[in-house]
Amino acid sequence: MNSATLRKLHRWIGLAFSVSALVASFSGILHNVMTWSQPPPPPAVPSGPALDFAAVKLAPAEALAKLPPSTNGARAVNLRAIGGRPWYVIRPAGHGSAQYVSADTGEVDPKRDAVFATEIAARFLHAEAADLRQADFLTQFNREYINIFRILPVYRFDRGDGIKTRIYVSTMTESVTRHTDNYRQFEANIFGTLHKLNFIPNKTARDAVLTLTTFGIFCVSLAGIALFFVTSPRRLDRKPETSKPQSVP
Repeated sequence: MNSATLRKLHRWIGLAFSVSALVASFSGILHNVMTWSQPPPPPAVPSGPALDFAAVKLAPAEALAKLPPSTNGARAVNLRAIGGRPWYVIRPAGHGSAQYVSADTGEVDPKRDAVFATEIAARFLHAEAADLRQADFLTQFNREYINIFRILPVYRFDRGDGIKTRIYVSTMTESVTRHTDNYRQFEANIFGTLHKLNFIPNKTARDAVLTLTTFGIFCVSLAGIALFFVTSPRRLDRKPETSKPQSVP
């Protein structure tokens, strides 16, 4: 391929994919800005109060016996302090939701999971439970709670303040998995639109466009490197100059 053809190829491919290169570079800058303006994700560690083991009256096997036979055993049993009392959180052997059995009275409460989530949210925001509203219970990811947050299911709670604070809570990890508000989400939406092309709803189509534009940028860079070497000036072979004989006075 001669230099003229390579130059035209580099020029037209560069023109075609310059927009994607600009968008990618701007989203990279925005990503750094977001690391300065937004705090890191909350740690996914249990955040509850200390347990009063003296109040525990039931052994785990006794708590499991309080559940119906359809529970079919357990794959995990945790002891948590909820509402100032110890509760067993029993994860069934199948894929059912967690079951709650009081470790002091043996009471079974199917609604205790939502109460537990509300307490986690209130502790995180240093707020009263009455100030929070359960807005959703997510079993799949959506535009705001995307798959990078990994944990499902989660409860969403909204706080009625000026910036529309909302947090996502996992009772499985006893932690807040995401904390956002209108301003933070505005930044995240811009980044997702530019960097991940989230405005394309179909994931397969979105991945195809991202692959095509990235490959185009690769071709532009490759053509530019090749053009550098093809058009670089070549050294001309020069014959060594013969020295003139010096005249003797």
